Amino acid sequence: MANKYDSKVVEDKWKKFWDKEKIYKLDSKSKKQAYSIDTPPPTVSGEMHIGHSLSYSQQDFIARFRRMFDGSVFYPFGTDDNGLPTERLVERLKKVKSVDMSRSDFIKLCLKTLKEITPDFIQDWKDLGVSCDYDVIYSTIDRNSQKISQKSFIDLYKSKEIYRKKFPTIWCPECQTSIAQAELEDKEFGSVFSTVKFNSDGKDLLIATTRPELIPACVAVFVNPEDKKNKKFIGKKAKVPLFDFEVPIIADKSAELGKGTGLLMVCSYGDKFDVDAINRYKLDPRIVFNKNGTLNIEKYKGMKIKDARKKILKDLDEEKLIVEQKQIKHSVNVHDKCGTEIEFLPTEQWFIKVLDKKKKLIAQGKKIEWYPKYMYKRYENWVNGLDWDWSISRNRHFGIPMPVWYCEKCEEVILPDEKELPVDPIEDNKKCSKCKKEAIPEKMVLDTWATSSLTPQLASSLIDDKIVIPYSLRPQAHDIIRTWAFYTITQSFLHENKTPWKNIVISGFGTLKGKKMSKSKGIGIDPKTVMKEYGADALRFWAASAKLGEDLNYQEKDLVTGKKFVNKLLNASKFVFMNLEDYDGKKPAKLEKLDELFLKELNKVILNTSNMFENYAYSRAKFNTEEFFWKDFADNYIELVKKRVYQGKGNERLSAQYTLYTSLLAIVKMIAPITPFVTEEIYQTYFKKYEKDKSIHISEFPKGEKLKESKDWEFTTNLLSKIRQEKTKSKKAMNAECIITLDKKDFENANNLMKDFKNVTNAKEIKEGKFKVEFVD
Repeated sequence: MANKYDSKVVEDKWKKFWDKEKIYKLDSKSKKQAYSIDTPPPTVSGEMHIGHSLSYSQQDFIARFRRMFDGSVFYPFGTDDNGLPTERLVERLKKVKSVDMSRSDFIKLCLKTLKEITPDFIQDWKDLGVSCDYDVIYSTIDRNSQKISQKSFIDLYKSKEIYRKKFPTIWCPECQTSIAQAELEDKEFGSVFSTVKFNSDGKDLLIATTRPELIPACVAVFVNPEDKKNKKFIGKKAKVPLFDFEVPIIADKSAELGKGTGLLMVCSYGDKFDVDAINRYKLDPRIVFNKNGTLNIEKYKGMKIKDARKKILKDLDEEKLIVEQKQIKHSVNVHDKCGTEIEFLPTEQWFIKVLDKKKKLIAQGKKIEWYPKYMYKRYENWVNGLDWDWSISRNRHFGIPMPVWYCEKCEEVILPDEKELPVDPIEDNKKCSKCKKEAIPEKMVLDTWATSSLTPQLASSLIDDKIVIPYSLRPQAHDIIRTWAFYTITQSFLHENKTPWKNIVISGFGTLKGKKMSKSKGIGIDPKTVMKEYGADALRFWAASAKLGEDLNYQEKDLVTGKKFVNKLLNASKFVFMNLEDYDGKKPAKLEKLDELFLKELNKVILNTSNMFENYAYSRAKFNTEEFFWKDFADNYIELVKKRVYQGKGNERLSAQYTLYTSLLAIVKMIAPITPFVTEEIYQTYFKKYEKDKSIHISEFPKGEKLKESKDWEFTTNLLSKIRQEKTKSKKAMNAECIITLDKKDFENANNLMKDFKNVTNAKEIKEGKFKVEFVD
């Protein structure tokens, strides 16, 4: 081992070794059932961000432990490069707009761009030490994924779980596509809250709104039947200001008493409540928005929504139709991909039925073990709060084509045979079997989640379905419970009536000064920069500091701590093996008392650490191992046996050598899931000549035995600490020669350890009496 540890050189060396030797390949010959991990594939965004490095490190801790503990792990890698996120990335990188290009040209550009950027993107995960099998890799846009996704659509359509309907759906004017409820986020905006004069029988009706651009879309005014002031207007007509038409005034309790003016303007469509109200009263909608977010009515035609809002307010003011205005802040639904305020537009879309299955989907969620347990409640709340079926069609270019044709004459829906998949209806012609007419192709593509929710099936198909659901584990962040967890549970239930996984572990966010890191908001740390300065092990060490579900604030001092640990582990290993040059790897006939005590303590740590890892408490496992290494191994045991290793003879030296070797190997193995590079370096440099395994990461995790609880090692370290404190209090060096007097009980307990105690404390004599430490001049 080089005198100075160069993390980059070491990491590059072992990445090549792991790849060449296929260390992370599924061991199909193992008699044990493989531990399987269904990881949400990262969206190809150009490069890894710090949130990736946090959550993917945490799931890798589990994967690496399980590989050592279970003997075989199926941990494939995927890239989510399907749909809108890729479109927006390509538009940004290539400075184009998909709507300005032909569909075929834009798809070719997307595929070409993905080919350019994906290898570097995947390399980021390898650099972090994520131990996926990179020979088993899928893309959510490749032909195999298209085939599986299209088959899923066909199967659900045939079982009547998918339907097509023209309906006011959630629409993003920026991306110009329908989106699902799960793709909504709340964003706070400043708005003008204007009270506007409507009129009924020559009397003013005051209605407050933040969206004056929806006044021309008004189809009714609601009055609460208990509203004493306004109930006289019920059954009459209201004249809409600026726009010369009238709408009915209807009694409805959704006009809340005490909120605003008490009157409610129903528009087509301001929100989901408007959709419901218009359907309940069978009102004729007035659609004033185009799909690109412009208005379609005279005087305001072609204006963007926000520009029209300002112009309509100005016109209302000039006509003296505004009674009051005030500035407010309120939360608005935006599209999570672009941050644009959503609208509701009637468009024909495809849906998967979920509203009729809420109880069943909640029951499926309960069958899965959630870590932490409280995260299950987020899933349950999401399912209970669903207002819409799952919208799975998207009005975009780049995605998996919906495998459907229509007959214009008889309205027959035409599906392909399974052997034809994957298909692109725009490229592949079909005729109606009844009318023999050329069918019309569906131009929309599937929602990316319709494919991403099939990741267990996508991964299993690459290994001839040797692994099937339920997988052992789904690791993911808490922000995608509503999407990735929910949609995958839904698909597995609909197709196989099974849960997709047995366990789900939920990670938190990486934060900076308490705020979620976000590239778009300029809040973030580049993990490449961090790894270049501190090494991947130090970054992973930081990631192991947070429990499941907890956000973790980025602080450079934590990286410094990680780097110090790496260096200390290297130095301790170097010291141990400097004194093992003549060690033959055998266990002595009899262990010295101190060594026996220490190995019992090690056994306890192994049992606890293993149990913590098994229960996904990797942060506790890391702390448990780290504390034992620093305090018990480095600070105490090494110091206690140093002289015996240097100068001892026969069995007493062999006993110390065996204990040093055994305990260091166990420590290195216990921390290997957290810090894979330095532990591989130590294993290959020092242990490999004695051990049979090709890599530490496919060696067996240390096994502990359930032994009778003992406080002997604790007594030993406490007594040593007590003596050290006396030396510090007397301002003496730790190697200052002394005479130690121990209380009767301590003297008796330490009887078998006297030689080691004398060595470590440099005691000329240890005797019985009242405790004191005297120094020899």
